[in-house]
Amino acid sequence: MANFYTDNQDIKFQLGHPLMKKIVALKERDYAEALQYDNAPRNFEDAVDNYDRVLEIVGEISGDVVDPNAEGVDAEGPEVIDGHVRYASGTQQNIDIINQAGLNGISLPRKYNGLNFPITPFIMAAEVVARADASLQNIWGLQDCAETINEFASEEQKAKYLPRVCAGETCAMALTEPDAGSDLQAVQLKATYNEADGKWYLNGVKRFITNGDGNISLVLARSEEGTSDGRGLSMFIYDRASDAVKVRRIENKLGIKGSPTCELVFRNAPAELVGERKMGLIKYVMALMNAARLGIGAQSVGIAEAAYRQGLKYAQERLQFGKPIIEFPAVYEMLANMEAKLHGIRAILYETSRFVDMYKAYYHLSKERALDKAERDEMKYYQRLADIYTPMQKLFASEYANEISYDALQIHGGSGFMKDYPIQRYVRDARITNIYEGTSQLQVVAAIRGVTTGQYAKYIRDVYEKAEIAPEHECLRDALKKMTDKLEAATAKVMAADNVEYTDFHARRLVETAGYTIIGYLLLIDAQKCDKFLKSAEIFIKYGESKVAAHCAFIDSFDPSRLGIYRQA
Repeated sequence: MANFYTDNQDIKFQLGHPLMKKIVALKERDYAEALQYDNAPRNFEDAVDNYDRVLEIVGEISGDVVDPNAEGVDAEGPEVIDGHVRYASGTQQNIDIINQAGLNGISLPRKYNGLNFPITPFIMAAEVVARADASLQNIWGLQDCAETINEFASEEQKAKYLPRVCAGETCAMALTEPDAGSDLQAVQLKATYNEADGKWYLNGVKRFITNGDGNISLVLARSEEGTSDGRGLSMFIYDRASDAVKVRRIENKLGIKGSPTCELVFRNAPAELVGERKMGLIKYVMALMNAARLGIGAQSVGIAEAAYRQGLKYAQERLQFGKPIIEFPAVYEMLANMEAKLHGIRAILYETSRFVDMYKAYYHLSKERALDKAERDEMKYYQRLADIYTPMQKLFASEYANEISYDALQIHGGSGFMKDYPIQRYVRDARITNIYEGTSQLQVVAAIRGVTTGQYAKYIRDVYEKAEIAPEHECLRDALKKMTDKLEAATAKVMAADNVEYTDFHARRLVETAGYTIIGYLLLIDAQKCDKFLKSAEIFIKYGESKVAAHCAFIDSFDPSRLGIYRQA
């Protein structure tokens, strides 16, 4: 079988980004940990070699074990036995092998038995696993919950729970409820403090909880009696070992069927407060959700990679009218557009992960010593970039995962509609990516501030526009400059109306305009280092030009007074 990492050099290419040297040096405290831990790198090259070796193991397991198990997992699914989840047999085999290989706690510190990798190689591993089975990536990828524990929990809690995650115990984040989906301020699960024993207890119901029967759960609950908004919510750790939460049911889903999506009943479930009371939604869930959205970006790219490869393979092998269908323009244009979109969402995924890495590295360093002014400024700079890029990458990655999977099935024709081919599973699995961890519409709500404040445009002008580009590629940069001009002009027109509803109405058009421009630049910059990306840059920029022109023409011709025709009576 193929190694899902080594057969895709596009992933390893991202490890060569110039910012990685600084990220790794910060993460490794200038490689000081090499004096304390035998497995700590001595320099950047040593660190990248470590990442490469671990990713090869992830790729081998994904190609040899997880991918062959995926169809069986999809058919069997998990079940509830005596109030707890039993995974499909293939899922359990996958988890056992991953645990034996020590592929847990990838980004956690070595003192908790973690590998101390930056977020970027962890996201690469998540992409590789998702290509093999998106439902497994949901379970294994939830180890990023441990990042929230590492950031905000007490030293005692970190010492108690983080080594367990590194040893292979699974995690969950229990946020949503029957009446609190996207609106988490409406969470009603009750947290009560018992003065007699000095413990918190949770009571209520959670719904749509991915891997809800995980060993260690982060639970959002209402700790402040008499409140009804986000200021009354706190974050708690629930340990499954207390056996006070029962799985009422596992949802029967369209896709990602190997991942148990649970309805949970909490009955006097003992829990531990994380950090400060009343900061659960305001601070901790925001950090948790941003990490989850990066993970869904990786999942989306992994599914898109799998779907593109299936579409390409089928087009090369399927003969019609005496020749492979890949030779027909209608098909090869689809494949070229699919590849360009795939390269584009991978580029923005890892651009975002690097921004997150820079911010996180400084954040953890600030817990050990005071940062100087330059360091504080740089941390804030990358935090702002991470905040605006995270929703954008989730928006584009998930939407394009759906488009690429849809087109790959179309290339299969009637065969793609049959369960004989895995493409139908990729289509079903992709469909959730632009819904959970915040719908595409909510990603636009999160990203629009980057447009209206000019942050996207400023970064485009200050960084991407000034990148070194070969003279023969200047025409592509010129096209991107014009797209940036249109972004700024459209933004100015919308903002001039001074109407919040009008801004919200055009928000997606504005965010997508920024996204087409950013992704176009990322592909063009990548093409300066690797010729294979030039084709995708040319195709995507041409595609982006047409989309931006349409969006801006709509905005330019739209009368704010006509908003009413779109409202339901």
